[in-house]
Amino acid sequence: MRDFVAIDFETANECPSSVCSIGAVLVRDGEIVKTFYSLIRPEPDYYKWFCQQVHGLGHEDTDDAEVFPFVWRRMTEELLEGVQILSEDTADSHDALPLVAHNAGFDSRCLREVFRCYRMDYPEYVFLDTLAASRRHFCGSLENHQLQTVAAACGYDLTNHHHALADAEACAWIAREIL
Repeated sequence: MRDFVAIDFETANECPSSVCSIGAVLVRDGEIVKTFYSLIRPEPDYYKWFCQQVHGLGHEDTDDAEVFPFVWRRMTEELLEGVQILSEDTADSHDALPLVAHNAGFDSRCLREVFRCYRMDYPEYVFLDTLAASRRHFCGSLENHQLQTVAAACGYDLTNHHHALADAEACAWIAREIL
């Protein structure tokens, strides 16, 4: 894997649409060339205790943040600058880049649901999953396939786990090593 966008969301509560932060990393020729991080005012706008314990974010962090549509537009403008994200509609394009996530089912569900929540047209983005890839690649040689465990096995020290940008960077490292 040489060219892709690694992405990670953190959520405020049990609703997949409640994204409260996003981290994204543009990788070209196997190197991180740009990163993007933003807080997001979640929808629905409440925090579950468990989620706050995981990522440390709360109302004091996101009450003044932009809502998702504005953050997504800013991310695509600042990070991608005209590069397309691979979707079912752009599958024939050689320039479109896939999204990569660790446990892609979670992040793709979050993205689909927050698009639905704001009545944005969802382009059926193509996600590659480093969690599934790690299970194939390491064939049971790891104690688990959590992001920090797989990152360490790939030579990456994930020191700020559950910060969306740190997790996206770890995912990018893993994708570069095993996809």
